[in-house]
Amino acid sequence: MKTFRNPVLPGFHPDPSAIRVGEDYYLVTSSFEYFPGVPLFHSKDLVHWQQLGHVLDRASQLNLDGIIPSRGIWAPTIRYHNGIFYMITTFVDNEKKEHNFYVTTTDPSGDWSDPIWLEHAPGIDPSLFFDEDGRVYYTGNRIPPEGQEYPKHMDIWLQEIDLEQGRLIGEKVSIWQGALKVAHAQEGPHIYKKDDWYYLLIAEGGTGHTHAVTIARSRNITGPYEGHRANPILTHRHLGRAYPIVNVGHAELIETQQGEWWLLCLASRTAGGYYRNLGRETFMAPVQWEQEWPVVSPGVGRLELETRSPNLPEVRWSSVSIRDDFEENSLSPIWNFLRTPRREFWSLTERPGHLRLHLKNEQLTEQGNPAFVGRRQQHLTFSASTHMEFRARHAGEVAGVTVFHNENYHFRMELAMEQGKATIRLVERQGGTDKLLSAKRWNECHIQLKVVAQYQDYSFYYRSTDNALWEVLFENADGRLLSTDRAGGFTGTFIGLYGNVQTDSDNEEVFSQDNNRQQYSFVDFDWFDYQGVDE
Repeated sequence: MKTFRNPVLPGFHPDPSAIRVGEDYYLVTSSFEYFPGVPLFHSKDLVHWQQLGHVLDRASQLNLDGIIPSRGIWAPTIRYHNGIFYMITTFVDNEKKEHNFYVTTTDPSGDWSDPIWLEHAPGIDPSLFFDEDGRVYYTGNRIPPEGQEYPKHMDIWLQEIDLEQGRLIGEKVSIWQGALKVAHAQEGPHIYKKDDWYYLLIAEGGTGHTHAVTIARSRNITGPYEGHRANPILTHRHLGRAYPIVNVGHAELIETQQGEWWLLCLASRTAGGYYRNLGRETFMAPVQWEQEWPVVSPGVGRLELETRSPNLPEVRWSSVSIRDDFEENSLSPIWNFLRTPRREFWSLTERPGHLRLHLKNEQLTEQGNPAFVGRRQQHLTFSASTHMEFRARHAGEVAGVTVFHNENYHFRMELAMEQGKATIRLVERQGGTDKLLSAKRWNECHIQLKVVAQYQDYSFYYRSTDNALWEVLFENADGRLLSTDRAGGFTGTFIGLYGNVQTDSDNEEVFSQDNNRQQYSFVDFDWFDYQGVDE
């Protein structure tokens, strides 16, 4: 029997939504404060996914200026109808106000439209359903019209939508409030139609350890909906915190061209205790229908790290492990920025074959848009290395590699000027406080940096050239600070390349002017290599 390994999208890829168009599958996930927004993937077999790019890749589509960690883009849904692709999602601002919008395209790998914002669309996690009679419906969650009976009590609601006019029409209808009264945070609704039944799939229990997938059905789209007596149809909350896959929920059902059904959902892998450095990842499980209800992972009832593959021709794309020599004229879609760049501080053409970052005075320790280019950590055991050339001209200029969760929780391995001499140092930042773990003198402008992680032990190395031995900067730093369980929020860990100017009283006059590119130094990265070890 052919099998596959979960997760199918490792690393920070939460809230998966997927569709089939003929023999092609497309999938999107949440992106929060990272730009570009909403990563977009393509597959032929539901197991091997190739990133096409991002849905929101222009500043006109997504303004993340000043967005605090884990706000921004939440829970996108992708749909297709009559030659048009739709992506609908929630933008959450710093006041935690929700703003729902959708974008469209006829070519998912091309440009998507600017946002069409919806008025009078409360709540989060919007989805679209195209009915057989030509009507289109919007579903989301909201505070119940009659008020909340308990904390985080939410209502799943439905309303017809005119996609050509970009507005909701008709009346809002409350259709379900979940399977259990104590299972708060009813959200992530998707509607499907099968055998004359409308099925409503939702998440409830919150996105933490008590997360779950539940389902209801009705003969009419507006209800009433009856919950399945076997709810929840998928959860791991009863398996305990020592189980290696936790916080399972927020799912999507999909039918293959062979008539098989599968469920995609989010979950996390733990390491070194209940710590989830990689954030919420995308997993998949088989679905079987019994008595007109879905059964997830028949005979097992839970997500497995290895299970049987879909009955589809296998099509593999390039490996997750990557070496980027920066030889293209545009960045690979694996790379992301923190918030929306307002000017291009990076270049792949100023020095061909290198990624050049112009230093900015926005810091990794601030909620800004620093000179940072990062990719997700996708394995519990990995190594990442790069070759960097950096000539600091002034005190306060630093460049290097960061293992990053947010501005208050990360590691920085950086080359810096200290008292007129270059120093390679490792800084641990936890709870908003920096701690110097190691510092060593360095007399060259060329340096290679490497991070090696084995579960929660993160080690940092440096050397001069490819042929030199790796020198230890610091070994076995405690990586648990990179987990959402310490750092908070909904994202995962990134490995980033960066450069910035640390202004202080001694050099404030030098750097207090505008962000004139000529005023700051730059750093060149010749290559970047990421090698993950499958569990």
